[in-house]
Amino acid sequence: MDLIIKNGEIVDGTGAPKFRGDIGVKNGRIAAVGKVEGPARQTIDADGAIVTPGFVDIHTHYDGQVSWDAMLAPSSINGVTSTAMGNCGVGFAPAKPDKHDFLIRLLEGVEDIPGTALHEGLSWDWESFPDYLDALSRRDYAIDIGAHVPHAPLRTYVMGDRGADHTAEPTAAEIAGMRQLTYEALQAGALGFSTTRTVNHRTRDGANVGTLTASEQELIGIAGALKQAGKGVIQLISDAYLTNDDAFASRELDLIRLLAGHTGGKLSFTVQQNDDAPDRWRKIFEEIVAMREAGLDVSAQVAPRPIGAILSFAASVTPFAACPTYSRITAALDGPALIAELRRPEVRAQILAEHAAVDLTGNGHAITKGYTRMFRMNDPVDYEPTADRSLQAEADRAGRDVDQYVYETLLEENGRRLIYLPFNNYSYGNLDDVYGMMTAPHALYGISDGGAHCGFICDASFPTTTIGLWSKGSKSGHKIPLETLVHGYTQRNASHVGWHDRGALKVGQLADINIIDLDRLSLSPPEIVPDLPAGGTRLLQTAKGYRQTIKSGVITFEDGQWTGATPGKLVRGEQRA
Repeated sequence: MDLIIKNGEIVDGTGAPKFRGDIGVKNGRIAAVGKVEGPARQTIDADGAIVTPGFVDIHTHYDGQVSWDAMLAPSSINGVTSTAMGNCGVGFAPAKPDKHDFLIRLLEGVEDIPGTALHEGLSWDWESFPDYLDALSRRDYAIDIGAHVPHAPLRTYVMGDRGADHTAEPTAAEIAGMRQLTYEALQAGALGFSTTRTVNHRTRDGANVGTLTASEQELIGIAGALKQAGKGVIQLISDAYLTNDDAFASRELDLIRLLAGHTGGKLSFTVQQNDDAPDRWRKIFEEIVAMREAGLDVSAQVAPRPIGAILSFAASVTPFAACPTYSRITAALDGPALIAELRRPEVRAQILAEHAAVDLTGNGHAITKGYTRMFRMNDPVDYEPTADRSLQAEADRAGRDVDQYVYETLLEENGRRLIYLPFNNYSYGNLDDVYGMMTAPHALYGISDGGAHCGFICDASFPTTTIGLWSKGSKSGHKIPLETLVHGYTQRNASHVGWHDRGALKVGQLADINIIDLDRLSLSPPEIVPDLPAGGTRLLQTAKGYRQTIKSGVITFEDGQWTGATPGKLVRGEQRA
């Protein structure tokens, strides 16, 4: 054997009961499971730890980061060994040379990835989507990567500038062109096709994404490529989960039903809980059950915790971002100079006076004045905070004006204090509804957005929360069996995208393995690190409790530290067992 892992509590990813045993690895694959004897080039004693397959994250946005980064954190430092990117209809291929700047502005707006980093870091050694895959195949990574064909760049590649306008209808010839390019991408190894239909996705300039209101004809036309190829999945995000408009939600779900029926393949879409329609997710789940009973392979991608904004004077967003004085200062200054300016009494007074007049709705209100749902991020992070720990409650107990109190809190730690704002999946102040989503039979654990939201959200640590929180139980007492959780982030996700060669600790499968001290498994607060190209900053969150992560038989991480190994590759399309 190249490697033997001894004495671990094996949770094999299939959902079967855990058992104590050993795992033998040879030539990058699992060669034996049970009682495994030597000799071996290396032996790891996993006594006191659980041994799981490497996690499979099917919803990330590393489309740009793969150009310059082999490590692919934060996903890789949270036990992920395989990931799918190109989600939500955005990415960087296909791309004509005159559309590079447009695609950068698109990703900068939709996924909060600094444009300066993308301008410097993207290699652009591709034009077509097959070219893009070829470019990735020439690189090595700490994890395996696969990619969907994203709708927005596909649309602008075929339609030119009109493709960026969601009111512009493609001609029949243009739809045929998009279908043909998608077919060619699938043949070259794309995992599937992705699109976005949410008003929350906008370019850096504030424009809606061109795919927002794509017609049935356009989507069915493109999806015909999957039917023609006989392979590929569809991933999308729709506003169906956040609306009180029953008719609109019904139309979106009808379109999802039509797409799944037309291709006969797998389709997944984002479902969250939104404060404006906190029970809409239940009705959507009822519709998904009906679709599956009708023979359609439709799933909801759900999150294991609230979708949380991270507010800080050192990050992208603060409660004072809508104030003209704050905007002017942050456009001119950063780092210690910015914090020094924000500490000046006259500047503070001016910003607070402007803030008093801010009157936004929805998530805008939550970010600017939702103090009852703002919490300090401590170590370890509590992703189920209670109202008595909010900044509003702290200010009330201190007899302080809450606006001033929050401003001063953000100045703590030399302006690097982080505040957590759970804005989705937390309408009732607990995780009861998240539990309901996660335990649905059609749920996929996804929407971590690894590689995106660099200065605003840090949810690539979802796998750690899934295993660490839900195996022990929420504050309401809800608990999910460890075997179910591991299955959800391994074999179930891998099978959905057609990767049947991983996700289970079975003989012949890839030796993608995590060795985890479950008692220690927890998350520290994210850090703001300047490690992007052009000196760009991002939020990076590390975890405690991962003893080793192994990719294709090679140890890639030990105690959270990257070994420098890069056994990961591009994965082209479906992989057979």
